[in-house]
Amino acid sequence: MLNFGIIDAHHHLCDFSRSYPWLQRPAGPFRYHGDDRPLRRDYFLDDYLADTREFELFGSVHIENGAADPLWEAEWIQNVHDSCGLPSVQVAKASLADPEVLPRLEQLASIPSVRGIRDILNWHPDPRYTHTSRPDLITDPYWLEGFSQLASLGLSFDLQVFPDQLDQAAQLAANHPDTTIILDHAAMPVQRDRASLGEWHAGMEKLAKQPNVVTKISALGTNDHSWTTASIRPIILETIEVFGPSRTMFGSNFPVDSLYSSFTELYRAFDDVTAGMTDGERRDLFAETARKTYRIETSLPAN
Repeated sequence: MLNFGIIDAHHHLCDFSRSYPWLQRPAGPFRYHGDDRPLRRDYFLDDYLADTREFELFGSVHIENGAADPLWEAEWIQNVHDSCGLPSVQVAKASLADPEVLPRLEQLASIPSVRGIRDILNWHPDPRYTHTSRPDLITDPYWLEGFSQLASLGLSFDLQVFPDQLDQAAQLAANHPDTTIILDHAAMPVQRDRASLGEWHAGMEKLAKQPNVVTKISALGTNDHSWTTASIRPIILETIEVFGPSRTMFGSNFPVDSLYSSFTELYRAFDDVTAGMTDGERRDLFAETARKTYRIETSLPAN
């Protein structure tokens, strides 16, 4: 078990009295994350703390959870933070292609715990996998205009794409060097055959050349429902090799990844895979990279 505290760089909360369209689809056929009926309930901070109870939690990053009203969600998370100190910070939702997005970005940026924006870009020809209706959103002029507003508002961007979108992501990062981009879920390598993983690795290397990009290793179970430490080890180690520990962080993606394992099993796997690394490298992966990237106001013990 880890002998130091963690910052979970990617998790969600849910107040199911509100609308979450992705959790209100018909029960089957299910999308690529599988049978999500266990997620169709409240998941409050107490539930999250129960899942993380075996670890010393120095902080956490709440990522928007697809609420129908993103401004309500951001204000709710701020209220939870004000009451409990967690989540430490949050990434809110905004549709950057909306020509009227700037006032919404300004509203979100005024919420103290908001550090960044997520606008999911995953596109796939298979409707079970795609999150958007078009493959070119990342190059849409309206979307790019919205994206260009982030840096001046002090907002980062959580980038969620599939491996075949990494070339476009690298160009986006190169064109906007003043915007911090956090690659979610290590670009979600859905296909695990040798050729697909080779393409994923090449795309990750291209994106990592942009110094304004960091990445999160998270949601591994979303793409590998019966994962084992052995099956996720190559993804973890190759991601760290490409980006380095100071630009890589671990996240749980709970409660979504509770469909595939407990929080303890997941973090024990992270611990096991990185056991041969130095103490400083492991502290970066488990806490320090997240603290710096998301500007979390907490001090991490030196040892």
